[in-house]
Amino acid sequence: MKIGILSDTHNLTNNIRAALAVFEREGVRRLFHCGDITAEETLGLFVGWDITFVWGNMDLAQGSLQAAARQLDLRPPVPLVRVTIDGASITVLHGHERLSSIINSPLPEGIARGYVLHGHTHQRRDERLGPIRVINPGALGGTRRESRSVAILDVADDDLRFVEIDG
Repeated sequence: MKIGILSDTHNLTNNIRAALAVFEREGVRRLFHCGDITAEETLGLFVGWDITFVWGNMDLAQGSLQAAARQLDLRPPVPLVRVTIDGASITVLHGHERLSSIINSPLPEGIARGYVLHGHTHQRRDERLGPIRVINPGALGGTRRESRSVAILDVADDDLRFVEIDG
């Protein structure tokens, strides 16, 4: 299964629309948003997508974001998510502060490899730490001047690709 990974959208709707167009073209329907949604209006862009959100440090209006997500029939953001897809464990969070404890935790029984998806730094990352692959898709928004990007991961093939978004 291919999954789309995006983070730090910071309410930059043009870049979000461009990223969603990339995912659509690539046949990606399952998305993970690694935090910093920032505004409930942004959530409306994700209606119809199978998306999981985690909280970011800039998601200050948590109550209104949760209410808006429920009203739009989206999963409300949570601090951390763990799922299994195509036999791989996937953990999603925003900041990298808790990475060492997650990476040093054993994988669930019967799982040979895992992924940790995070945002916050606005820097792309693809690092293998034993059976864990740590991925940061980069950022779609924010005030920093880095290029904008998302990532597409084919979990079955362990194939990762970063896609730059013109924004």
